[in-house]
Amino acid sequence: MSRLPLEGIRVVDITVAWSGPFATMLLADLGAEVIRVENRRHFPPATRGTMARPTKSVMAGSVGASYPNREAGERPWNRFSWFNSMGRNKLSMTVDLAQPKGLEIVKDLIKISDIFVENNPPGTMDKLGLGYHVLKKVKPDLIMICMSAFGNSGPYRDYKGFAPVMEALLGHTWLRGYQNSDPTQTGVPVYHADACGGATAAFAALVALYHRKQTGEGQFIELSQAESMIPHLGEAIMDYTMNQREQGPLGNRSPFKAPQGCYKCKGDDKWVNISIGSDEEWEKFCQILGNPGWTKDERFSDMLVRYKNHDELDQIIEEWTKGHEPYEIMHLLQKEGIPCGPVLSEGDALSDPHLKERAFFLQLSHSEAGTHPHPGFLWKMSQTPPVVKSPTPCLGEHNDYVYRELLGKGEEEITQLKKEGHIGTDYLPQII
Repeated sequence: MSRLPLEGIRVVDITVAWSGPFATMLLADLGAEVIRVENRRHFPPATRGTMARPTKSVMAGSVGASYPNREAGERPWNRFSWFNSMGRNKLSMTVDLAQPKGLEIVKDLIKISDIFVENNPPGTMDKLGLGYHVLKKVKPDLIMICMSAFGNSGPYRDYKGFAPVMEALLGHTWLRGYQNSDPTQTGVPVYHADACGGATAAFAALVALYHRKQTGEGQFIELSQAESMIPHLGEAIMDYTMNQREQGPLGNRSPFKAPQGCYKCKGDDKWVNISIGSDEEWEKFCQILGNPGWTKDERFSDMLVRYKNHDELDQIIEEWTKGHEPYEIMHLLQKEGIPCGPVLSEGDALSDPHLKERAFFLQLSHSEAGTHPHPGFLWKMSQTPPVVKSPTPCLGEHNDYVYRELLGKGEEEITQLKKEGHIGTDYLPQII
């Protein structure tokens, strides 16, 4: 097997929630040795679960679905699906950063590493004594990535936020809503800022590694997760800056295509998305429908008038789609080059023939969570294909390797560190 692109690169990971763990998972998929630094004295929110030991009432709600068979198990923090979906190919070690000795341990680990990634509120690492100005003295060519919600400067610097907050602040929630509705009707958050922030951070890490290879210099990378998703709003932003026009909620439509929408199909809660971007595609679509009389109506003669009469057009199209199944419609339209696809549930995606043939979903076996399909790699590489070397680690699973092999700790010192609460595979009693 070919050597992976980032083999030999070590990443220290103190990240929480989705964006940070997603970034470091991408680096791990490329071959980096990613070591999660976890604290038995602190349970990070929305990371290894909503709480260390969820109550029966919590498990009875939507959170319970995040655990296999809705069972929290003896150590719930090792069974939480959100965390486990972004932890493959990583290692886990525990250390108490609140203790001076713990701080020195992390510094020693960073000294023999290449990249340090964190996505806590600005100032958190400085308070802990792990700010870039300190770590640069420990490791002069260190690459440090700080991915906060709104960046390390500006009036929102100290504000906290998960992806739904960032989406709302930037207008994404508003645009995603349906026409003639308010933001409360937008539906569930889609966490774009997490995915964008994580992918952007991984990309920035690769660029910094290239720069270090060329110059020998490390650097500090400051990333605003909110800003990383602004390219998703490019058309709306340019429309306003050029035309002083606010697009408003779009629902499933596009201001540049008509018809475009989500249409009900044959079957229970079955839907299909259709997007027609030119008059040529419209003509092909009409031919598929058999060129019924209404297709010659002046209200639908070109893109502009079709957009103006979108509501009526949607009703007519849905009368046709309701007589056909989603995949049937997709194949009919795609055969003529018309963008179209079924709306899939999670179960539908797992059985989708295209994703199956491409082996996108990976069956991963976890010692405490069992064997389940997981979303696979985001790319395929002909010479250096990513591989799963290990599933998501249990808390502190690799303490022995980190403390003994990497940090050179002896038996007596390790015994003392266990007594002090640094080393273990459970959270401390006061946490659980």
